[in-house]
Amino acid sequence: MTTKMRKTITFDMLEAKAREIGFDVCGVARPEIDPRNQQRLDEFVAAGEYGSMAWMNDPERLPRRRDPEMLWPDVKSVIVLGSNYGPAENPMALLDHPDRAMISVYARNKDYHDLIKKRLKQLARWLVEQSGGTEQVKVFVDTAPVLEKPLGQSSGIGWQGKHTNLVSREFGSWLFLGEVFTTIEFAQAEPEIDHCGSCSKCLSACPTNAFPAPYKLDARKCISYLTIEHDGPIPGQFRTAMGNRIYGCDDCLAACPWNKFASRTEELAFIPRAELTAPRLADFLDLDDASFRAFFTGSPIKRIGRAKFLRNVLIAAGNSCSERLIPQITALLADESALIRASAVWALSRLMSNTAFDALKAEHYDTEQSPIVRDEWDLVPVAA
Repeated sequence: MTTKMRKTITFDMLEAKAREIGFDVCGVARPEIDPRNQQRLDEFVAAGEYGSMAWMNDPERLPRRRDPEMLWPDVKSVIVLGSNYGPAENPMALLDHPDRAMISVYARNKDYHDLIKKRLKQLARWLVEQSGGTEQVKVFVDTAPVLEKPLGQSSGIGWQGKHTNLVSREFGSWLFLGEVFTTIEFAQAEPEIDHCGSCSKCLSACPTNAFPAPYKLDARKCISYLTIEHDGPIPGQFRTAMGNRIYGCDDCLAACPWNKFASRTEELAFIPRAELTAPRLADFLDLDDASFRAFFTGSPIKRIGRAKFLRNVLIAAGNSCSERLIPQITALLADESALIRASAVWALSRLMSNTAFDALKAEHYDTEQSPIVRDEWDLVPVAA
């Protein structure tokens, strides 16, 4: 019986293999979070700025976020990998077309988690083979309490900008991240320094003022959080600001001046599907559950479900000033989902005359059993 000979794995070998597999950047960090980012995490949690994402304050997970060695005591190095998903065109162009739906750049094709995890596993297998089976690995892509952006900065592949996302001098704000934790002890990289300077364009670009200060995000005000993670009706104060953004938001990312160095992704899985490049709101309003699931198979959008998706579409419809959508929206007043019915009421209140809206209320209000739907009806005063 023979055993494989262990080889010394240099960073150059690692980086070459990562690029061969399909990653665009590769760095190595020590398994530790610097005190500044530990403090930012603690302040974020203490202020409740995570909204309904209760896992952020999980008493078992929180210490692991602050210290990767608590997640896996044997880890010696964290390999941080990045994949470019840079858009070919201005991701904000559709804001001038309110009858169209704005979908975040990252969600216009396949779910990146699947591809990134597959490639992480491929790299992990190579590491184990090169070590002769003597070393261990674990891979993560949004699957564990890992503060990947601070680790990305420590690995030298970018820095955490004022919008709290990682920024690369080569790829701007458009990098998907994944990590390989390993027992292999690589030399520590030189951390990337902060190149934001006095620029605050990402902060001023936010439609809902979700940044209480540079490097601090209040998720409860963030359109990405509201359209993806938040379960109930969209809070009233953010609905108009959402505009036609129906899944995620790229405003702070797109505003970053470092994007002038970014390049369009060459990865086919990240190039937008034609039907999601500039979709009409009208095309989504008729989706039933089966057609929603079929249309978004393989897409990250599928995970939020039809009710939350149509909630977002209806908010956008209410902001569209398009009276042509009224018949489709009115039909949704009979939908099984109270969340959809409530959102339809708000959209109609924005598109219909007071007289027409009052007539519709008289038809539906008394038979409506859901408190959240009745609340929406009650928000609009009856015309005199």
